Amino acid sequence: MPASQSAKDFFRPLAVGAPEPLTSIPFRPSRAIHFFDPSNEKMAAKIPQMVGTVDVLLGNLEDAVKADNKVAAREGLVRIGGSTEGLGTGGPTQLWTRINSLDSPWALDDLTTLVPEIGHKLDVVMVPKVQGAEDIHYVDRLLAQLEAKAGLDRPILVHAILETARGMANVEEICGASPRMQGLSLGPADLAADRRMKTTRVGGGHPGYLVRQDPVPDQPDASRPTYQQDLWHYTIARMVDACAMHGIYPYYGPFGDITDVTACEDQFRNAFLLGCVGTWSLHPKQIAIAKKVFSPSVDDIAHAKRVVAAMGDGTGAVMLDGKMEDDASLKQCLVMVELADQLAAIDPELKEQYDAIEVSDD
Repeated sequence: MPASQSAKDFFRPLAVGAPEPLTSIPFRPSRAIHFFDPSNEKMAAKIPQMVGTVDVLLGNLEDAVKADNKVAAREGLVRIGGSTEGLGTGGPTQLWTRINSLDSPWALDDLTTLVPEIGHKLDVVMVPKVQGAEDIHYVDRLLAQLEAKAGLDRPILVHAILETARGMANVEEICGASPRMQGLSLGPADLAADRRMKTTRVGGGHPGYLVRQDPVPDQPDASRPTYQQDLWHYTIARMVDACAMHGIYPYYGPFGDITDVTACEDQFRNAFLLGCVGTWSLHPKQIAIAKKVFSPSVDDIAHAKRVVAAMGDGTGAVMLDGKMEDDASLKQCLVMVELADQLAAIDPELKEQYDAIEVSDD
């Protein structure tokens, strides 16, 4: 909330006739946000078949869309959003878009075209290269005006990408800038360039970022094992904390090496363990990885349900398998059980696996 704004005004519409802002952001499973280019006819033709197989389909208007194709991509997204059954608000697959950066010549037209045409289907607008709360305030007011004009009855949510050092420095104020804020994604490539990091990879680790085991005193020339570290651990952890503080959702971003499915799964799992709820998918093979990684394993849910069953009213402590479980343990386990229930509601295969779990508090 801006320092000059009264707390009681934060949840008031920013335009006459605009829908009431949400006072909390409901959780919707979004393990994989699958990007597609709406100007690519071959790619666009596959969208109807993907509905129901991926949590989020995102029409990308920004990076990877050439300047000459910007208008075609925008118009293509209008056609896809308007004609695809089950896609968008109320359907099994959410419809998101990533608009062009706010300093580009296309961002304003993106919003003034999409909201009147498919605003009733559009769940989330992803804003790239967000620098501070002022960027969110601009989009917030504009969306309210467009929603009022289009007669929409619910607000379109906003998702920010952290792609600059300034954006990271302002991450808390970005998260709290608007009731529309749905979440944040890490943009590792642009962020690496802005920070002057010495990597040309799009996400993932780097073999040069390592720690080395101490030398053996009587063998100073002996080989010393090294252990590759995660370049993005600090950034993701800070993003997760900022999102949790404001009741919104953190996401890992793109993993650029499509062929390295092992490292992709590792990076996604690191983000999941730290608190991210989903990630981007740049290729269909990454959808399966994301759905696997961002869904708790059957073993984890079985253990979590055992703890919940053993703890009873949640007070005191119990011993399970030689480990102490107490109130803090219960809270951790409830996070997992709640996520399993939410995913089972949209994923029949997961529901079958989770429902087969037999709980014992022995």
